[in-house]
Formats: sequence, structure tokens, C-alpha cells
Amino acid sequence: MYVKRERYLARIRPFYDTDLIKVLTGVRRSGKSVLLEQIEEEFKISGFDEKHIIRVNFEDLRYKDIRTSERLHAYIEGMRHGSGRFLIFLDEIQHVRNFEEALSSLRISGDYSIFVTGSNSKLLSGKLATLLVGRCIEFRIMPFSFAESLAYCRFLGKNQSDDELFHDYLNWGGFPLRFTLKREADVRKYLEQTYQGILNRDIMTEGSRILRQSFERIAGYIMANAGREFSAKNIESYFAGVNDERIDRRSIYRYLDKMEKACLISRVRRFDIAGKKAMSYVEKQYAVDTGFRMINTNLVNIDVSFFLENIVYNELISRDYEVFTGKTYRTEIDFVVISGGRKCFIQVAYVLADPETIEREFGAFKPVRDAAPKYVLSLDRFDFSRDGIMHMNIMDFLLGKKDLVFA
Repeated sequence: MYVKRERYLARIRPFYDTDLIKVLTGVRRSGKSVLLEQIEEEFKISGFDEKHIIRVNFEDLRYKDIRTSERLHAYIEGMRHGSGRFLIFLDEIQHVRNFEEALSSLRISGDYSIFVTGSNSKLLSGKLATLLVGRCIEFRIMPFSFAESLAYCRFLGKNQSDDELFHDYLNWGGFPLRFTLKREADVRKYLEQTYQGILNRDIMTEGSRILRQSFERIAGYIMANAGREFSAKNIESYFAGVNDERIDRRSIYRYLDKMEKACLISRVRRFDIAGKKAMSYVEKQYAVDTGFRMINTNLVNIDVSFFLENIVYNELISRDYEVFTGKTYRTEIDFVVISGGRKCFIQVAYVLADPETIEREFGAFKPVRDAAPKYVLSLDRFDFSRDGIMHMNIMDFLLGKKDLVFA
């Protein structure tokens, strides 16, 4: 049994019968292959002929010889028997050289509905964008949300309270397979091996010219400090001071780009609240999953508020919102969230433990003249809403018990 990923299925269904190529991108082990299976199952339930379904997983050794666009095209055409519409499911297509040429040709040469997955956030850049401009649509797939994690844990028979499971999710994230492991040490080992596997297969590739030790230190630092304001200069100075290690800023930006392409991080741009416009400047990075953040964090200096902020950010983008970090002339707003051209503002806190904390979090909105809704999210159960600023419990938000309003 698996968790039905209705959030993503609902977005993809309207394109089932179109000739747009459906591209599912996301970090390895986030559940893209299972999502393809769920899509295929929906077609079968609707009566689609199973003989008209062609599927290839390029990480399966049975297909190790299909590594060029010509061989991929020949294989698909060779599997087509009879007339009518065919479904094509191509999993981890980045293993095929010039795959975009095969997709372009298949799209115009046959009656196909094509679904592909890839563990590269830039899968729709370069040649694919040029050859298939206006003919493909991307869906970004994340590891389990907290609501999905909770549903899966209940299915597995875990009898912890919602609060206990949230604490577990806060620390170890939402990679589906890790929930089947009982011991924390095994979860850590699985996440470490998954993380190293991504480095080996998606970043330290042949010809990448990346110094592994240097990259791992920078990547670990970025993961551990996700959500903090980014400065390449500060990173450069930090490593020079701690390890007497010289890492130039150009390398830091190159490493960040590699991490983003491997879907390990999301890079968040600044929103000028006074000017009401998005800026090109990248302000922060967030980890794709807090489990990856945990294995790169010094356990003595864990700041729970940044883990919470990371979870809220991932939830927002999994809901398909545009998310920015906000700046006023005096303060920073954690998130400016835009949906359908409307927006709201969000501050994230661990708990509103004292008047000073309450004033800091609610007071961040004082310079904001925009009338759009404003929220403070924390783990408090008591409603601290005041001065037109709404307070919301983070778990209630993650579980859909309360939702954002945009204006």
C-alpha cells in the first residue's frame, strides 16, 4: 500500500489526454516512480488497454543499453503494436543522452501521452526547452509532506501521537522509505547513504571537475544553515578561518548551482515589499528535506526555528505557490507567498514564549503597508492573533485544518 499523492495527481490529471509532455522532477527517492505507478493505475481503472502502455525505468539494468535518443526512439517505436493511443512512462530519463530529441520526435510521429521523470531541476532547460517550447509542462515532486507522512505512519501501525510524529518529521523529514525503519540510527544511515548516492550519481559525475572534499564541506554548510541569509563572502571567510581553506566565491556559486540541479536545495529570491516586485537577488537556500539538513547539522547547535521554517517553505512550494523572502527598509519577513496574483505574508516561530518574542514576530509587520493578509505561524495552541495579524498553529496549517487567505 502507498499514500495516494492526491495533491500532485489533481494537478496532473487535466493533462492526461493532452499531447503535452508531462515532466515530473524532484530529488531522488522522493516518490516520483510511485507517482508514475499511481498515474498508470488511474488509466487502467478508466479502462485503458494495458497493451498500449510502454514503461521504462532507466535505472533498471534491463534497459542499460538504451542510453541514446536514437535507441530510445527505436525501442518505443518497436514496442508499439496496433493502432490507437499509447501511454509512455519514462523514469529517470536524464540517463539518456539527448533524450529531448527522442521526445520531440515521438510527440510528432505517434499518438502518445508521454510522462517522464528526472532527478534534475533543470531538466526543462537547454535543448528540451528549445525543442519542446510550449509542448511540455513540469510538476515538481517533493518528499512526503507532514500530512502524507502522518497518513503513511498510521497505515504502518505507528501509534505515536500526532505531536510525537511531527517531532520525528521535524528531525528526519519525509523521504518515504525511511518511515519503514524502526531505529533512529537506521534512519540516519539510510539518509546518509541516500545523500551520498545523490552526490555520486548526480553531482560527482565524470567530467564534473569538482573537488569532492571541498564540495562536501560547502554542501554540508549550506544544508546546516538553510534558511539563514546567504552570503558567499561570509562562507568564504568562514572556511578560511575555521579550516584555513581557500574556496573562492565562483566555486561557491558553482556548487550551489550543482546542488540546485540535483534538487537538494531550493534557492529563494527577495521580494521588495515597498516596491511590490520580485528581485533577481537570491536571498536564502532551503533544504529539500529536513532529514538531509539533520545529517549535516552539528547536533549541539540545532536551531529548531530554522527547521520549522524549512518545513513551512517546503509545504508552500508543494502547494504550488510562489514563495519569496520579504524585505522592508527595516525588517525581514520570512515569506511573501503569491497564489494567482494575490499574496500574503508569513512569519515562522518555534513558540511565542514571552512578550519579547511576540513583539518581535508580530512587530516584523509594522513597516509593511500592504493590506494583504499577514500570518504568524508557530507551534503554540493558544491563538495569539492581534492587530489584524492572524496567528496559526503550524500543525493545523500542515494538516489542512486551517488555510491561508490571499488578497
